[in-house]
Amino acid sequence: MSVLTQQRRANPPKARPSGGLSTLIAVALASVMLPLTVTGPAVALPKLATDLAAGVGAAQWVQNAYGVTFAAFLLAAGGLGDRFGRKRILVLGSWLFLAMSLVCGLVSNIVLIDLARAVQGVGAAGVLTSGAAILAASFEGHARTKAFGVLGASFGFGLALGPLVAGALVGSIGWRAVFLMNVVLGVVVLSLLPKVRESRDPNPGRVDWGGLVTFSGSLFLLAMFFVQGPEQGWASPTAIGSLIGFAVFMLLFVLVEGRVQRPMFDLSLFKRPTFIVVVCQPFTITFGFVVLLVYLPQYFQGVGSLSATAAGAVLLPLTIPVLALPLVAGRIATRVPLRVMLAASSALIAAGSLWLVVLQPSSGLSGLIGPLAVFGIGVGSAFGVMDNAAVSVVPVERAGVASGIFNTMRITGESIAIAGAGALLASLAGNRLHGVVPGLSPAQEQKLAGDAVQGRLRDSLDALPAGTRAAANQAVGHALTSSMHTAFIVLAVLALIGAVTTYAVVRDRELDRS
Repeated sequence: MSVLTQQRRANPPKARPSGGLSTLIAVALASVMLPLTVTGPAVALPKLATDLAAGVGAAQWVQNAYGVTFAAFLLAAGGLGDRFGRKRILVLGSWLFLAMSLVCGLVSNIVLIDLARAVQGVGAAGVLTSGAAILAASFEGHARTKAFGVLGASFGFGLALGPLVAGALVGSIGWRAVFLMNVVLGVVVLSLLPKVRESRDPNPGRVDWGGLVTFSGSLFLLAMFFVQGPEQGWASPTAIGSLIGFAVFMLLFVLVEGRVQRPMFDLSLFKRPTFIVVVCQPFTITFGFVVLLVYLPQYFQGVGSLSATAAGAVLLPLTIPVLALPLVAGRIATRVPLRVMLAASSALIAAGSLWLVVLQPSSGLSGLIGPLAVFGIGVGSAFGVMDNAAVSVVPVERAGVASGIFNTMRITGESIAIAGAGALLASLAGNRLHGVVPGLSPAQEQKLAGDAVQGRLRDSLDALPAGTRAAANQAVGHALTSSMHTAFIVLAVLALIGAVTTYAVVRDRELDRS
């Protein structure tokens, strides 16, 4: 008999109100905004950075600032929702998200955009954790499984349409339209939220401000390390100082959480091996996925010389399965052990990653359909199933905290993936470019590599002497492609480790699937 079953027999849960269609629609539409604001800016970044004359580091923070605050505030948002009401946090998060989207779409200063993106991440944290907790409190049994399937499909919808729609908007209207698109969607979401029922933890604790500060600081410094490393050198004082600061803040976070009665990162939940593996699933499921979403469009706009629209279209074989499969996976999850489903998802991702070493600057859509589709099927079959597993392994009263921990691991993994992959690609490409083109200084080589990773290689090439442009273009294309292949192999190894660990550790009897 599982610990969870014993708890429920001793303390039978109170009946929960049945969830309504209006609640499901509101949460689903709110969730669509979140992937759109990751995939959209990834496609728009080359044009945005060029128009605003942003440096490589400043442009990188358009993605990193959002990811860092998104991950850092998820735990706090989950705890605040449990304490003050999940609907209230969902409304506040939606307003904040909408307002910062408007700022990003109107201002012409890269620093202001970076700051707005950081605040936007705080709003996104409120939307994500409160939405998942509202579904857990509003639906039961198979209805809850289906509801989380819809939630997964919502993320898939945003991921599938994000690159294509963003590319079309950038090509026809401009990069600002990518941010203003979320303003329109946010207005629709806010009009639906009054119909959502309020829910909260009947026995909430105090807000863990110490944990919030130390965790946020550690993530920010880790992102600083990845952003500044390629620019200033991995052994530079800034990079080393950021890494040391990350370690210090993470140690303080662990110490603080061990002393708080109701910590936002409830360490007692980690006594269950199944919970540990489930909340770590995003590192193997979404880690590689977000790398492809962010860096493949930029790769094709840079060394591939594709338009923003065409670069977004290349991702369709990857994103369509993420749109189509979550609802199907939710039905399969009622009959197939979760450890089998999640392990199979990771295995498919590993296979797709290895297959992607066929990537070349001249690769057309036909040559990438196979590996991208296999990768996308692996991700799509896990979306929704992962979320439901995370909140099913704890009592419903702690759903907000469990959702916060799970989504913190997911967004932390994505943030580390975006910052780390960008740093890895820039460093590897810069090293492989070194000395290949006569007459290029180390600074020029590193700038070529950084701009190629961000999809704006043309600007760097135009700044070179006319006689070296063709050779530099070919050399940086080979260097970045080889670096992408290395990244794919790393992703495959990570996914394979995740598949084996999931199958060996997860126990379905510890999950509430009633």
